[in-house]
Amino acid sequence: MTVLLCAVLIAPPMAAWAQDASTDDAGATVGGSDPKRGRITPFNGAVLPEGEQTVVKPETEGAKEDDKPSGGVNVLERMGAALPELPKEKPFAGKPDEAYGAFQRGYYLTAMDLALPRAQLGDSAAQTLVAEILSQGLGVARKPKEAAFWYEQAAKSGDPTAMFKYAILMMEGRDVKRDKQASEEMMKKAADLGNSSAQFNYGQILVADMPGERGLKAALPYYEKSAAQGIADAQYALSQIYLNVDGIDENKRSKAREWLLRAAHSGYDTAQLDAAIWLIEGIGGDRNLEDGFGWMRRAAESGNTVAQNKLAHLYVNAIGTRPDPVEAAKWYVLSRRAGLKDLALEDFYLGLNDDQQKAALSAANKYRSS
Repeated sequence: MTVLLCAVLIAPPMAAWAQDASTDDAGATVGGSDPKRGRITPFNGAVLPEGEQTVVKPETEGAKEDDKPSGGVNVLERMGAALPELPKEKPFAGKPDEAYGAFQRGYYLTAMDLALPRAQLGDSAAQTLVAEILSQGLGVARKPKEAAFWYEQAAKSGDPTAMFKYAILMMEGRDVKRDKQASEEMMKKAADLGNSSAQFNYGQILVADMPGERGLKAALPYYEKSAAQGIADAQYALSQIYLNVDGIDENKRSKAREWLLRAAHSGYDTAQLDAAIWLIEGIGGDRNLEDGFGWMRRAAESGNTVAQNKLAHLYVNAIGTRPDPVEAAKWYVLSRRAGLKDLALEDFYLGLNDDQQKAALSAANKYRSS
C-alpha cells in the first residue's frame, strides 16, 4: 500500500521517438536520454511478446542409425557424476497455528472460532488474524471499527503486521482518531521490526518530511530492506535513487537497472515503462532495442497510457520491431482516447489511407472490448 508520494527529480529531454507527447491527467512522461540520469515519478507492477519461431523436424524415417540426430547429452552425463542428495528437511518443532491454517485454506469462520478465544487472552498473532477477518469481511460481516480495535490490541502487543495496519488507520483517521505523530512512530517501529510494507511506507514518510536528496538518502536504508523482501514499489524507488542521487556508491549505482527490472517483473507498469526507456536509451547499462520494445508493449498492454503512446512511436520508427503503421495507429488511438495528446502521431495518423485508419480503429475497438 502506497501512502505517500516520493519527490520528483527533473529529467533531461527525451529522444526524438519519445517526444511531443503531452498529457491530460493521463500521466507524466518519464525516463531520459542521459545515460546517467532518469527520472523519479510518483510511485504507483505476461510475458514478453513471443518471437516467431520456425520448427524444423528432422527427417529420420528410412535413415541409418548413425545418420539419425543425436539425442543429446543430459546434465548428469556432462557432469560425469550424479547430483548430491538434497539435505533432509529439518523437523518442525513448533506448534502449528490451526487458526492461521484454516484462514489460509479459506475456512474463515473456523479461523475466527479458533482465533477469537486466543485473541481475548492476549495472543497478538490471533488478534491480528481476527482484525484481518473483520476488516475484510471474510465469512463474517465487515466490521471496520471492531477490526481497528483488534489491530490496536495486537499492535500494543508488538505484532509488526498489526502495527503497520494500525499506523495506516491513524494516519488516515479511518475508524480511529487521526494522530500523525503516533502513526509515524508506530510505522517506524514496525519497519525496524522487519515489516516490508512498513519499511517502504516509513521511507515515504521521510521523503515527504524532508524534500530533496536529504530525504531520499534518509529513506534509502528502509527502501533497501523493503526491496530485498520483494516490495515492487521499493525496488522501483531504489532504482531511481541509485541512478539519480549524487553521492551514491558506484557499486549501488551500477545495480539501478537490476532493481528496476525486478520491479518490472513484478508487474509494476511504471517500472515496465521505465525499463523500456532505459533499455532503448542505454540508461543504466547497454542498449537493447528488442527487450526495450518488449517491456514497452507489456506496459502498454497493462493499460499504461504513456506506454501506449510510446509504443506507437516505436512502431512508427521501427525501434526494436518491424514498422507496422496499423499497429502504431491502434496504440495511438488508445492513448488518445485516454486523454494523451501527441501532434506528431496525429499527423502520422492523418497521413494513413482510409483502409489503414479503419483497420486501426477496428483493432483499437476490439482491444478495448476484449
